Amino acid sequence: MPATAPAPTARPSPSPIPTPTALPYGTGPLRADGGTLFDAGGQPVRLTGVNWSGMETSNYAPIGLDSRTLDDMLDEIVSTGFNTIRLPFSNQMLTAATPRGINFDLNPTLKGLSALQLMDRLIRDAGQRGLRVVLDRHRPTDDAQSELWYSPQISEARWIEDWVMLATHYRDEPTVVGADLTNEPHGSATWGDDNPQTDWRLAAERAGNAILAANPNWLIIVEGIQNVGSDTYWWGGNLSASAAAPVRLSNPGRLVYSAHDYGPQESGQTWLRPPEFPSNLPSVWRAHWAFLQQDGIAPVLVGEFGGRSIGDDAEGVWQRTLIDFLAQGAFSYTYWVWNPDGWVGGLLTDGRGTVDQAKLNLLGPSQSALLSRPAPQPSPSSTAYGFHSAN
Repeated sequence: MPATAPAPTARPSPSPIPTPTALPYGTGPLRADGGTLFDAGGQPVRLTGVNWSGMETSNYAPIGLDSRTLDDMLDEIVSTGFNTIRLPFSNQMLTAATPRGINFDLNPTLKGLSALQLMDRLIRDAGQRGLRVVLDRHRPTDDAQSELWYSPQISEARWIEDWVMLATHYRDEPTVVGADLTNEPHGSATWGDDNPQTDWRLAAERAGNAILAANPNWLIIVEGIQNVGSDTYWWGGNLSASAAAPVRLSNPGRLVYSAHDYGPQESGQTWLRPPEFPSNLPSVWRAHWAFLQQDGIAPVLVGEFGGRSIGDDAEGVWQRTLIDFLAQGAFSYTYWVWNPDGWVGGLLTDGRGTVDQAKLNLLGPSQSALLSRPAPQPSPSSTAYGFHSAN
């Protein structure tokens, strides 16, 4: 009999191609491409937040913890729609022993913490709520700002060393997204003239590249200066020279420029006077900082702006016009300031946490969503100076 042909062997079914899992919105590290910030999943993101001042002062603690809990303050920042905290500090704070101005009956878990450990706690608890944090080196010492990034008390070497320490310390903490290298260079600060003592652009490159060598995931946030030739603008707000002399980082995708802007209540700047005001404002902003994002060069974070009035007076018109400009242009921002403030007034009007609802209503349409909500993370270990292992 003829041999029976063997039954055909069944071919294995191909394994299904896994469906890519979309990363949660805002998952880091964030990166710049043209004039837009993107998250790790390629989604455009905006940082729309508040400054929370106090750690840069001699109290070494955020304002408000004398009458409220840290949890209460952070919950309110989230509930009012913000997604980012710009957190000012001084180099002196990093070695300060004990924060002051805290009600430890309300905040017993903060008792005994050093200033750096308090920063750790705030960052950890902010991250658990889906907030992100930008660290702002606001002052060299706790008593005053400086024109340049260094001062008689804090050298450039110390400034860079402290940034590298923080970049290493928070390398595994996704809540911290960037370093605002120094607050409001002004006066003798220059841009692009290659003077090693005053050229802020070169100093930003030195510090930014040192930070990226320690922590390649951070955004490097570079503010403007005050004077470019005969053009005088707000402290930290004049980025006009960056068109011809851009900041050069080892990873250009980590560069974000930043400007500060204030209204007629704070100064009698010529462009804030009639007859051109307020129709001239968009062209003034474009000339000094907005062109960077509008022309797809780099994202811009407006790190400070604010004012008491949102009415029909000049201050209110300026503030409403700027907020509309930021929203329409999809700029990132951090409003000055979350806590009560004697200069421009804060979003909180008193120690009880009463929110200035009129300001909040004005900011609401410009706010972006919370970024991804990571799982709770342990607070970074704080040694005497806060270093993580470099391994």
